[in-house]
Amino acid sequence: MIKIEQLSKSYGAHQVLSNIDAEIRHGEVVCLIGPSGSGKSTMLRCINGLEQYQGGRITIDDVRVDADSASIRQIRQRVAMVFQRFNLFPHRTALENVMEGPVHVKNESVAQARERARDILASVGLAEKMAHYPNQLSGGQQQRVAIARALAMQPDAILFDEPTSALDPELVGEVLGVMRKLAEKGMTMVIVTHEMKFAREVSDRVLFLDGGRIAEQGPSEQVLTQPRNERMQDFLRRVTHAG
Repeated sequence: MIKIEQLSKSYGAHQVLSNIDAEIRHGEVVCLIGPSGSGKSTMLRCINGLEQYQGGRITIDDVRVDADSASIRQIRQRVAMVFQRFNLFPHRTALENVMEGPVHVKNESVAQARERARDILASVGLAEKMAHYPNQLSGGQQQRVAIARALAMQPDAILFDEPTSALDPELVGEVLGVMRKLAEKGMTMVIVTHEMKFAREVSDRVLFLDGGRIAEQGPSEQVLTQPRNERMQDFLRRVTHAG
């Protein structure tokens, strides 16, 4: 579904991504892991057109992701993104946040968007919080609203950029639980995460980025339990020790 060929991205003289090749198939869950600054979030932002890249090519079902506004709009209707910091509208309720995209981007009727938003919020365990504003919700609840907002666009895939890193530890599980259910339903997902247990249990494949390159990739169980790359081995030791 998502094909990345020789992707390169720089900020001035600083090379962030260098000749990345990767494919994500329909229904696949792929986790991007690696040390801070290795290019994981930048790779996601390039896929969704939030960052322009200097070299290579990204296509989503043969639609090229480039700087053309029409193609970016088309891509974002099909590939949703969930951010680390929720990015909810503070002056809108949970229900209104979820309705926003379908009404203003997909031109759905308010009644249709409201009905589906209610259903989606209920599916992520927030049936009792629809009228609450973001500042009345916990971080975990806000992130579940953000996931509901992504689902309301009926995307073919969802990109998650460290969705639990801004949460208190006791709230992480409720967000990962929603993501597990999405994986079970066959949602295509690309997830930047430091949750190694989740990556091993839920993802089909893991891509380990180091210094803007894919240093190792493969089935999650294999890569996370028997890594061949020395940097990957060192990274896992550090993450395990920190946990």
